Amino acid sequence: MNTHPERQLDRLYSAADWNTLHEQARQRAHALRREAVDDFWRGADAAWSAGLASARRSAQRLAHSLARHARLRQGPPSRLEG
Repeated sequence: MNTHPERQLDRLYSAADWNTLHEQARQRAHALRREAVDDFWRGADAAWSAGLASARRSAQRLAHSLARHARLRQGPPSRLEG
């Protein structure tokens, strides 16, 4: 029974083969990292946009509410003016 499977792999692959496999793995890892970063920022941008839209709606509702309260505090227009 062989307790060192790495030695069997050494016999199957030459140094050039190992270097090629390593370079392919490195390029694949780089591509996966780039995709993951793109996905992260796309998701972050979507979350930011949704939060911004919600904040804008809240600000508009607050502005309308404050304007309505200001009009109510002034009371009805006087018939003596004008």
